[in-house]
Amino acid sequence: MRFILLLFFSVISVYGITQTGSISGKVSDNFGDLAGAKVEILEIGLSKNCDVNGRFHLDLDPGTYTIRASYLMYAPKEVQFVISFSSMHPEINFVLKPGNVADEVVEIGTRFEPKSQLESPVAVDIISSEDLKKSPQTSLSQILMYLIPSFNSNRQTISDGTDHVAPSTIRGLGSDQFLVLINGKRRHSSSLVNVNGTVGRGSVSSDLDAIPISAIDRIELMRDGAGAQYGSDAIAGVINIILKEKTDDFSIQTSYQPTLQGDGTEEFLGASYGVGTSGKGHVNISAEMRRREALNRAGNYTGNVYTTNDSLDAVLIQENDFFSTTGYSDHRVMEIGAAQTFDGAVQVNAGFTMSENTEFYAHGGFNYRNGISHAFYRFPKDSSLVVEELYPNGFSPELHTDIIDRSGTVGIRGTKKGWLIDLSNTFGQNRLEYTLRNSNNASLGIASPTDFYAGGFIYGLNTTNVDISKVFKTNRFFHSIGVAMGAEFRMENYSILSGDEASWINGEDTLASGTLTAPAAQGFNGFQPQNELEKRRSGGGVYGDIDWNFTKNWLIETALRLEDYSDFGTNGSWKLATRYKWKEKWSLRGVFSTSFRAPSLQQVHFNNVSTQFVDGEYYQVGTFNNESAVSQAFGIGQLKAETSRNLSVGFTGKLFSGLTVNLDGFLTDIDNRIVLSGRFDTGYESTLNPVGAGAAQFMTNAISTRTYGFDFGLLYNVALNGGHVWATILYNHAQTEIYGDIQVSDEFIGDTETLINREERSRIEDAQPHDKIIATIKYDTKKWEFCLKNTYFGKVEYIHPEDGDPNNWVYNEFSGQVESRDQTFKAKLITDLGITYKINQSIDLMGGAHNLFNVYPDKHTHSANTVNGQFIYSRRVQQFGVRGAMIYLKVCFSL
Repeated sequence: MRFILLLFFSVISVYGITQTGSISGKVSDNFGDLAGAKVEILEIGLSKNCDVNGRFHLDLDPGTYTIRASYLMYAPKEVQFVISFSSMHPEINFVLKPGNVADEVVEIGTRFEPKSQLESPVAVDIISSEDLKKSPQTSLSQILMYLIPSFNSNRQTISDGTDHVAPSTIRGLGSDQFLVLINGKRRHSSSLVNVNGTVGRGSVSSDLDAIPISAIDRIELMRDGAGAQYGSDAIAGVINIILKEKTDDFSIQTSYQPTLQGDGTEEFLGASYGVGTSGKGHVNISAEMRRREALNRAGNYTGNVYTTNDSLDAVLIQENDFFSTTGYSDHRVMEIGAAQTFDGAVQVNAGFTMSENTEFYAHGGFNYRNGISHAFYRFPKDSSLVVEELYPNGFSPELHTDIIDRSGTVGIRGTKKGWLIDLSNTFGQNRLEYTLRNSNNASLGIASPTDFYAGGFIYGLNTTNVDISKVFKTNRFFHSIGVAMGAEFRMENYSILSGDEASWINGEDTLASGTLTAPAAQGFNGFQPQNELEKRRSGGGVYGDIDWNFTKNWLIETALRLEDYSDFGTNGSWKLATRYKWKEKWSLRGVFSTSFRAPSLQQVHFNNVSTQFVDGEYYQVGTFNNESAVSQAFGIGQLKAETSRNLSVGFTGKLFSGLTVNLDGFLTDIDNRIVLSGRFDTGYESTLNPVGAGAAQFMTNAISTRTYGFDFGLLYNVALNGGHVWATILYNHAQTEIYGDIQVSDEFIGDTETLINREERSRIEDAQPHDKIIATIKYDTKKWEFCLKNTYFGKVEYIHPEDGDPNNWVYNEFSGQVESRDQTFKAKLITDLGITYKINQSIDLMGGAHNLFNVYPDKHTHSANTVNGQFIYSRRVQQFGVRGAMIYLKVCFSL
């Protein structure tokens, strides 16, 4: 009997030790469940997001643990519990209270334990999945435009591929001077070089809109130079897009967004599904479709159509009923505003536990975008451009752009003797191709096709990383020290694809007068076989980071990075940052760092001849890369890396419960900044004629710039009448100036005004608002949420390249005077109103208006800038586009 009892208790003991227990519960606030709230087991790093009902369940072995519940903009809570034979399945419920943004934890800017914003030595903005869901915008670049004052992105018009890949900027710097990460891994850029007259001219942007917003858990934007930590491109800052890891989660969001004008309607459908088990793994799949109709804000055309004889032209217009043949309403002959687009995207994010200390992870995405934009109308009077037999009334060329963007990351991370080891490989590719429709190649005469494949580009990036880090805890001299080091190897490739022969050939057909007609497809010249290329380069880097926590409140960060590129050489960057926190409510912080940006392969090798429209005249403009004979004849040297120095000083703190404030001043100097030059034509005919170009432009390290300003934030939340009020004021001031001498070759001495004319200078200094303010107030109850937002865009300026000399001023039909074509466009205020009704735990119904008062930018005040009445609004400088008021209805469903 004694033996039997001993055996029984032994079995029970083993069972109690080896049986898996669990912790479950709910996270809520005073108004209801917090779907998607995060719970973490701190001792083992296990985490999970709550389901739509705010519930969670985690499987655990017996032991003593601390569980932490958190939700963005709420104060976290921690509870200690025990799983034992007597309590294998405890339940803990959390009721969180609205918290303070200064306490929000961010991952960007550190390779160690995530820090709160109060503890971070650099300024960081956080965008949650709720912010994304409730935004009236449906594309990521536009969402960030109206949530972060230092971020700007405007849809362009009449600018070829740039109509479909909008340049984005941080603090008014270049659109290729910030780095994009997905789950902390470098993302590839677009294959497109912006060569038209827009913000970001000469740059290569990251296509943020290729990332489905349905897949995003949150976004962190670090407003600080970070080349020493992350490598090339991080001069203005870093955007880290963190994908969803939710399990047992299914959500659908759909929206319909018409405008008051009846065009430009946007339709959106997105879905996300997450499966997995606690501690074992997760797979999240997100997909979305987005369709946008074209916007047309063109004015009525007032110029000649068939002949330069005004009276005869008026008769012919009436006889041929010309304006009924253009395909546009009233007397419009162009589509000016924003292109028609369709996007389809899929994103996957997964992670699996391989052993107690090792995890396999992977994420990847695919996006297809089709866009249709239009070029300038080709009139019958321009007989060298139009085949009369094909288009007796002229035509408006259609540019169809197809973009395929794909990416993937695989990696393994785990711990070994306290060291966190992360090995990963990331691949990304962007492919952009053009097709011309409703066009002709006049030099082929009646034999010309009307549709053309014009070629395109492919850019690919493969990045392999190994990162190791460890935090050494308290010793005699330091509270803790974090040590990180690693290496990165990159392989890049860039290709230009030639178009159909008919898209670029000179058929040498002539008019009756014997005048040669224009070669190539009208609207976009196809890439020629001589433009075709396939280029590669490799680059590698090593880095070291050390966080010196001298005390719990005083931190010093140091970083050093060395990189080497196969095409231009080496670069070294470093960073020194500090933060001092006192009374757990205030922090002072400061950073001095150096960064760099390697010239992109696209900038180094892009070349083509295109038709550009300048002040009513057509030019065949060649963009020649630095390897071409034309560039060498002009003395253009090889591109060098841009290098920068960044200084920022600021503070953040809690004035009292619910109220936080932050202020950060910054200064960024950039040397050897790469720009696309102005057009060289008169006097260079002997060099240009043999290559079929009437003008030439080049990429060159021509200027140095200084950007300075500050970011300010005031955030407040308070309980009120059974609900909660959230109020924020965010302000960014950023100003860029070109300083020092323009760097020119001997051939351009005395001609620097052409290399960097006053328009190109103003595009860098004054084409983006220096001031932007976002003020938001939100009232949230158990069933309703009301949100009012005002976004202030400061003034911008257009500077005509020739009007620095009053002798070049032209007659203004609006005023009856000879005047400069320069114009300042006044500051504007855009108001958004949103209302959310929570039908139940699963369904939210949202509605409202963007640009409630139908505000537009200033109209042109000089008739010459309207190009015969067509351009009511500027296409060169824009604050927020010309969409006007838009209403929206959204339905969000979650399970």
